Amino acid sequence: MAKRKYPIGIQTFSRVILDGYIYVDKTDLVWELANYATFVFMGRPRRFGKSLLTSTLESYFKGERELFEGLKIMELEHDWTEYPTIRIDLSGARHLPVQGVRDELVRLLRTYEKVYGRDEYETSPGMRLAGVIERAFEQTGRQVAVIIDEYDSPLLDVLHEDECLAEMREVMQEFYQRLKMLEPKIKFCFITGITKFSQLSIFSTFNNLINVTMLPRFSAICGITEQEVLDVFKEDIAAMAENYDCSPAEMFQKIKQRYDGYHFAYKSADIYNPFSLLNAFRNGELQNYWFTTGTPTFLIRQLQYYKTDITSLDRLEVPSSAFDQPTENMNDALPLLYQGGYLTIKGYDREGEIYTLEMPNLEVRIGYSKGLLPIYIGLDDADVQTGFALKFWRALKKGDIDLAMSEMQAYMAGIPYVEGFKRKLAEAATKEGFYEYTLYLIFSMLNVYARTQVRCAGGRTDMVVWMPDAVYVFELKVSGTAQEALEQIDQKGYAIPYQADGRRVVKVGVRFNADNRVPEDWVVGE
Repeated sequence: MAKRKYPIGIQTFSRVILDGYIYVDKTDLVWELANYATFVFMGRPRRFGKSLLTSTLESYFKGERELFEGLKIMELEHDWTEYPTIRIDLSGARHLPVQGVRDELVRLLRTYEKVYGRDEYETSPGMRLAGVIERAFEQTGRQVAVIIDEYDSPLLDVLHEDECLAEMREVMQEFYQRLKMLEPKIKFCFITGITKFSQLSIFSTFNNLINVTMLPRFSAICGITEQEVLDVFKEDIAAMAENYDCSPAEMFQKIKQRYDGYHFAYKSADIYNPFSLLNAFRNGELQNYWFTTGTPTFLIRQLQYYKTDITSLDRLEVPSSAFDQPTENMNDALPLLYQGGYLTIKGYDREGEIYTLEMPNLEVRIGYSKGLLPIYIGLDDADVQTGFALKFWRALKKGDIDLAMSEMQAYMAGIPYVEGFKRKLAEAATKEGFYEYTLYLIFSMLNVYARTQVRCAGGRTDMVVWMPDAVYVFELKVSGTAQEALEQIDQKGYAIPYQADGRRVVKVGVRFNADNRVPEDWVVGE
């Protein structure tokens, strides 16, 4: 049997088809999108197939019928008209200064100027874009398709640099505003990226720009649905199951836990991360491929800038206005966390129009924890996993909280804290919140569901941890004793909400030593 080819990093539709790469057929949705409206915007996280989507649209509007033979679109499209098509990929403008972005725009347009010509009076990128569109329309007698990928790339790096952001926005406004002026000559305009910058002309002047980011009908156009995984990758799941010495059904559940869980609308099929999924099948290994490719730096910068309480990210109940909003209007990191794929929709209350946002899957949860341990609490994330994690996990699975806490005590006593963090650490260690963060990140890295400051009738529980056979209710003290912490759990009824759960309810009072930052004493009760 021929070896299967996985289109990892392949963003050109024609190459995927002609070179025999695996292709998950989305062409019915592509046709529907192309015929949905004239000006369309869609946001999706990085590495979710936006570039392949734009390339597919390009081939469709160029009338490259032969590439679509045997695909779903053939039942929908019958005319296959060829339109002049301009596709601008701005991923190359990332990390460039203002003049560098201007130069990149000109470089991209020069390709089309070689075909349609250029007027010497067209000096700015926007004027040159307008000139190309006008001449393409005049020379072919047909409207023009304009496709812009990664439109926000030049802006993300300067998000919090007001002066530089203003200059960059001015360059991009001058470029995009021409599209509105040329509406009669445009057949279709598709713009995609991660975030929404409202003060760019595409949002502030296009009164007919349709944002399809959260429309259920297009929720599966990027990414791979669960049914597509089962249909297209059945043999890959079976091959990986052999590597993991388990059944295909068990292997599928492992894959689902790691990479599934994205929902881009209130009514959406389960979406798997395509980048991680394809890498896993190619390598035969479940790893955190997506999260570790450039995510932590950008993510951590935003979390630090907005002073985000990371323990709140497990479950948020918010209206869409809290996360589906323009980047310039942000008061916290939530819109970027959602738009970037670090949080996703897990539920929707139609009556109250309230969304439930959570981390999508195990890959993101582990990635958060490993990336944030050094930043938030000064731990070396690599050191956490050398021995301690496995011992702690095994103790928890056995229900031996004494052993688990002893392992944590021994580990934290020998932590080589990140240099330069010690003063900040010394101040933080006098507050109970520091230990909530520490435990939360450690539990999360082990894929143990934990929540902090959980409300109940008697107040707020410091931490609740859910294991398959038990619910652990923690009260943490820096001043005070472990016994006093345990008594507080009983006095305020922190454990009562979990007594009907069916699992054992274990109460744990812990006292931390602020000088050496270790759990000094603990008392367990049921």
